Amino acid sequence: MPARPNKPSYLERARATYSARAWDDAYVAFSAAESQAPLAAADVEKLGWAATLTGRDEESFRALERLYQLRLDAGEELLAARAAFFVGIRMRIAGEHARANGWLARAQRLVEGKDCAETGYLLLAEIRRLDATGDFEQIAMLARRAVEIGDRFADKDLSAFARALSGRAAMRLGQTDAGFALLDEAMLSVTTEPLSPMFAGLIYCIVIAACHQVYALARAREWTEALARWCAAQSQLVQFTGACAVHRVELMQLGGEWGEAIEAARAAAETFRDARGEGYAAVGDACYQEAEIRRLRGEHAAAETAYRSASERGRDAQPGLALLRLAQGRIADAVSSIRTALAAVSEPLRRVRYLPASVEILLAAGEIAEARMAARELASTAAAVKTDLLGAMAAHAEAAVAAAEGHPQAALAPLRQALTAWAAAGAPYIVARLRVLLARTCHDCGDADAAALELGHARIAFLELGAAPDIAALDAVAPRAGAARPHGLSQRELEVLRLVATGKTNKAIARELHLSEKTVDRHVSNIFSKTNVASRAAATAYAYQQRLV
Repeated sequence: MPARPNKPSYLERARATYSARAWDDAYVAFSAAESQAPLAAADVEKLGWAATLTGRDEESFRALERLYQLRLDAGEELLAARAAFFVGIRMRIAGEHARANGWLARAQRLVEGKDCAETGYLLLAEIRRLDATGDFEQIAMLARRAVEIGDRFADKDLSAFARALSGRAAMRLGQTDAGFALLDEAMLSVTTEPLSPMFAGLIYCIVIAACHQVYALARAREWTEALARWCAAQSQLVQFTGACAVHRVELMQLGGEWGEAIEAARAAAETFRDARGEGYAAVGDACYQEAEIRRLRGEHAAAETAYRSASERGRDAQPGLALLRLAQGRIADAVSSIRTALAAVSEPLRRVRYLPASVEILLAAGEIAEARMAARELASTAAAVKTDLLGAMAAHAEAAVAAAEGHPQAALAPLRQALTAWAAAGAPYIVARLRVLLARTCHDCGDADAAALELGHARIAFLELGAAPDIAALDAVAPRAGAARPHGLSQRELEVLRLVATGKTNKAIARELHLSEKTVDRHVSNIFSKTNVASRAAATAYAYQQRLV
């Protein structure tokens, strides 16, 4: 009778599952192995990282603290310093600053006077501390030193992460091309070299956040998709999945997938409800994104609740909350809120987040001079950073101010520039808002046909998105055909025509209106007959001309 193969021990299973990046299985197996016999330092390190990557912060701290002591007892001072660094930086990320500072001081003492890679890691901790000060010159200098140390000691994690930090600092100093080059080089390391999962995930997050900050959305999409694939390949990963989910929600919202974005935001908030650190922040970001969509849909009470939830999690509720106040007709409150938000921020790239809302709110309040100043600041930052969408934002603000000042001709070129850039970025709501402003500008220039076309395109986009306040605003200034119905179409035929004008097939229209396809066929035939057209394209053109959409 053949002998049965020996069952793998807990330790063998732990090492195998760790190598396979099955982080939860590895944590459970290492914990079981430790209950039978003390683990060697290398296995304690793996236990600590498995705990980290599955969101078990306290267990991670305990394992890395034990690792420090094991390395120290073995006389391995540099490895002990590295363990102390990781304990300290992980605690700092989790918000436990006093404990973090103690561990980082231990690490610093162990490397004092030594030329080693660990000194580069401690520069990373100093960079994180300086982040809150806005001293980007100093951050850039420290990051360059960390890159040099990482390269000299062939430490791939240190080199790649320090390059990402150096790139982010360059972006914040207005050195966009240099910043992108460093970020791209860091990402190349993530995709081609065997970096540790912790550093790979951190680099993804830094690069994506930097792209969002300068509105390099094509790059942000590319790297967000890559991060999603990276997370999906590690099905038991918890760390970084919150940030990934929020970035995807942001891009879904921009792309007009509002229903899906709300579902994804709520799923992320539920998943990380009890998390700390990165997961805790992800909940605040997810709530803010949900609030934004609720506001755009006109669901003011739900938006208010979501903004409050975001604020409770430490996420700044501005500028969305100020825009909600504007939508509620509380213009004075909106002006006060946006002024306060801007007064609290000095870094140019961070101010960009508030400036477009500031222009919109100030113009609504009749504060044209102040709106002009905000638009000029936005233009100055866009000129320094030189990304297409920041330029589009500045052009939009410039056009809005010009139109408010009674200079419609001056608004036309920047409006078309902004519309082209946002259309290329796949942002239907922003494009529709630009079309409304363009329609008003064309009307003021005496071009009624162009104005009607732009309003028609805007209305279709708002209907598809469910942007109820914008539809109501359009109806207030350009009501659709009324009860007299000079075209002779019934109310149901009007509904069908508007859906035909969006490009929907008869089958899709039947599904949306809960009719049979045969009934829709008959309605379409009646529409062609009553409006004297012979095709769907001609019916669509008629709908625009008669301002029925």
